[in-house]
Amino acid sequence: MPLPPRRPLALLAAALALAVAPAQAQSLLQLYDAAHGYDAATQSALANAQASQARADQARAGLLPQIGLQAGAQHNWADVNVAGHSSSRSFNVLNGSIVGSQPLYRPANRIGWDQGRKQAELALVQLGSTEQDLIVRLSQAYFDVLAAEDSLRFVRALKAAVAEQLEFARRNFEVGNATITDSREAQARFDLATAQEIAAENDLRVKKLALDQLVGQAGMQPHPLAEPIVLPAPQPGDVQAWVSQATEQHPAVVQGRMALDIARMETEKAKAGHLPTVDLQASIGQSRYPDGNPSASAAPSARYRSTNAGVGVVLNWPLFAGYAIENRVRETLALQDKARADLDNVERSVAQATRAAFFGVQSGLGQVRALEAAEASSLTALQANQLGYQVGVRINIDVLNAQSQLFQTRRDLARARYDVLVGLLRLKQASGTLQPADLQPINQLLLSEAPTRAVEVSPLPPQSSTPAASGSAPLGSGTPPMRPSRPDRR
Repeated sequence: MPLPPRRPLALLAAALALAVAPAQAQSLLQLYDAAHGYDAATQSALANAQASQARADQARAGLLPQIGLQAGAQHNWADVNVAGHSSSRSFNVLNGSIVGSQPLYRPANRIGWDQGRKQAELALVQLGSTEQDLIVRLSQAYFDVLAAEDSLRFVRALKAAVAEQLEFARRNFEVGNATITDSREAQARFDLATAQEIAAENDLRVKKLALDQLVGQAGMQPHPLAEPIVLPAPQPGDVQAWVSQATEQHPAVVQGRMALDIARMETEKAKAGHLPTVDLQASIGQSRYPDGNPSASAAPSARYRSTNAGVGVVLNWPLFAGYAIENRVRETLALQDKARADLDNVERSVAQATRAAFFGVQSGLGQVRALEAAEASSLTALQANQLGYQVGVRINIDVLNAQSQLFQTRRDLARARYDVLVGLLRLKQASGTLQPADLQPINQLLLSEAPTRAVEVSPLPPQSSTPAASGSAPLGSGTPPMRPSRPDRR
C-alpha cells in the first residue's frame, strides 16, 4: 500500500513564507501546512508506516526463491596404509556451488505475509489518527492565542473604563458631590484590573509560545474571527448518526479490528506448525583437485575436476515437537480473545466520546446564544447605571459592577465561540472523519487580512526589592497617585 507523500515543496514554501514575513498574520491552513512538516509525532508516525511497509516486504520474501553461492578452499593431508605399505601426501581442494530453493507449500509463510500487509495498513491508520490529532492540537493552540488576546483586550478596556470612572469619582469628590468611598472603590477596582492585565499578558505569552513550538516558527500571529459571525451547526444533527460513523470509521476502532484480524492470523500460523512444508531445491557445484585426488582409482596424482548438479522436491512434516505447537495455539487463542475484548472496549469508549463531543457542541452553541443576549443586556445595564450615577440614584459601585459584568460576558462569549469551533473538529475526530479539508470552512470565518487589533504584550517589569510607596499608582497605569484623603463629608 503506497504511503502518503511528504509534500516537501509545499512544506518548504510554507516554512519560507512564515520565515520571511513573521510579522504578518497567518491563517489556520497556513499554520497547519507548516506544522505538518514540523510536528515530531506526525513524522514519527510517518516513519513507522514506512518501516511497517518494509516489514511487509520482508515477510513476502518467505514465498520467493532463495539463491545462494557457496565457495571454499581446503588443504588436506592423507596417510594411506594398504597391506603394510603406507604412503602420505597432501593435496588442495577447491569447491564452488550455486544452491537455490523455491517454497511450494509453506502455509505459515503465506499467513506471515498477510500479517505483514495488515500491519502496514494498521500503521497507515495510525498515521491518519496522528494527523487528525495534529489538526485538533493546532486548532486548539490557534484559538487559545486568540482567546488570550481577547482576554487581554477586554481587561485593558475594563481598566480604561475603571480609570475613567475613578477620575469621575475624584472630580465629584473635589466639588463635594461624592464621598471618598467612591474614589476608594474605583481605586480598588483599578488595582484589580491592573493585576488581571499582568496575568492576561503572561497567559498570552505562554499561549503564543505553545503555538510557535507547534509550528516551528517564532512570532506567529493568528487571524481573528470576522465579525459578525454565524457559527456552523454539526451536520447531521442526529447524535446516533455520528455514533454510527464513529463505530465504523474511528481510527481506534479500525485499529482494533485490524489487531483482531492479525491475532486470528497468528492463531492460523500457529496451527500451521502441524502441517508439512514442500520446497523445490536445485543445485550445481564443482570440485577441483589441482594436485590430484588420492581417492581416485585412476591417476590419483593427476589434476582432477568433478561437476555435480541436482534438482528435487523436499518434504518436511513435523510429527512431534514436545507440545510446543499445541501450547502456542493456546497462547494465540487467548491473545485473540484479548484483542476481541479490547475492540469491544474501544467501540464503547468511542461511542461515549462521540456522544459527549456532539452534546458539547450543542451546549456550546446554546451558550453562545445565551451570552450574546447577556452581552446586550449587560451593555444596557451599564448604560442605565452610568446614567443613574450621574443623576444620583446609583452609587459608584453599581457602575463598577456593571462594567465588570459587561467585559466578563464579552470574554466568556469569545471563549465560547472558540470552544464551539474546536468542538466541531473534535466531533469529526471522534467520528473518524476529520480531514485537513475540514479546516477550510473554519478558515473562511477568519479575517482575510492582517488584524488591526493586534494585541501588544508589555515587557516584563524589572525586579525591584523596594516596595511601592503607599498611595502610589499601580505599575504601568496612567492614573496619577491619589491625593491624601480628606475627611469623609458624609
